[in-house]
Amino acid sequence: MSTFVEVFGTEPDGVWQAPGRVNLIGEHTDYNDGLVLPIALPNRMVVTASARDDGTFAVASTVLDGVVEFSLDSLQPGSVEDWAAYPAGAAWILREAGYEIGGANLLVDSDIPFGAGLSSSAALLCATLVALLGLRDIEVDPAEVARLAQRAENQYVGAPVGLMDQMASMCCTEGHALYFDIRAMTTDQIPFDPAADGLGLLVIDVKAPHRHADGEYAARRQSCEEAAAQLGVPALRAVEFDRLDDALARLSDDVVRRRVRHVVTEIRRVEDAVELMRAGRLREVGPLFTGSHVSMRDDFEITVPELDVAVDTALAAGALGARMTGGGFGGCIIALVEETAEDQVFAAVEKAFAEHGFTPPTSLAATPSPGASRLS
Repeated sequence: MSTFVEVFGTEPDGVWQAPGRVNLIGEHTDYNDGLVLPIALPNRMVVTASARDDGTFAVASTVLDGVVEFSLDSLQPGSVEDWAAYPAGAAWILREAGYEIGGANLLVDSDIPFGAGLSSSAALLCATLVALLGLRDIEVDPAEVARLAQRAENQYVGAPVGLMDQMASMCCTEGHALYFDIRAMTTDQIPFDPAADGLGLLVIDVKAPHRHADGEYAARRQSCEEAAAQLGVPALRAVEFDRLDDALARLSDDVVRRRVRHVVTEIRRVEDAVELMRAGRLREVGPLFTGSHVSMRDDFEITVPELDVAVDTALAAGALGARMTGGGFGGCIIALVEETAEDQVFAAVEKAFAEHGFTPPTSLAATPSPGASRLS
């Protein structure tokens, strides 16, 4: 693993980090003005940095050979590609927003599993943004940094992402879940400390390739937008849970009806989870996880066999609840388990995957962790 001095020949000015995230519940409600409930993971994207005054950026990774260089003045969407597009996008959006950031040397390191749906891209953008701002002693509200990160990914990288991942990376706090109301653009810190109740939150990466994910994401979003237009509402958040049956009866397409049912019931599950967590009744959140997975499997149709086997096996092995987390079509599941049963649940999933001929899964413990910060 390369060090900053080995790559750039100078000592760094500082080290900054931003975490990956997992969403407890509220999947695919973000672009419907809904509610989400993520936590930050202990897994981090770390950027070691030094300032330059020549307007040049040099970025490198501890796990890849070579240094990518670009000038701030020449940055345009598409001018830097592959993984370096994310730090380039961070520099570009800060320039577009009017911040004087000069140039920088950046060395990126990470222990966030790649391709697992744990928001490594948002973490890389947020870590780079806080590093570039920190090098110049520029203070910016964390939520504004999250919005800059979203704009960079939308406008520079070209990915039509929402704001949940960036808000989680910037605004989560230790021992809490972030209750993010996207319509109101408000946040609340909800106590979430499973270990205090003898529980664990187990994340299992099913190692399934994201099959046709981009086109499927777009199709789901289009279905939701079409449904909102037919119902005469700005977004599906406006469909009241108690009036859901009436709304569904007004839709002629069964696929669209099922998409709407997932979004509206998922928003209610977030509300119910928050109420239970505030009351300290964490074990009762488990069935909401499971109900969410069933809805994503049957109504939103975004699971794959590896995710379904992992959830079913975890539940059979004693998990209090389990669900797919992330965009779907691959990625991870989360399981709420008794702390003493974590090894048993994961061993059962490993055995089931071997029997199905799936790629062996991996796991990590999801401890609710703090958001982005300076490390040194």
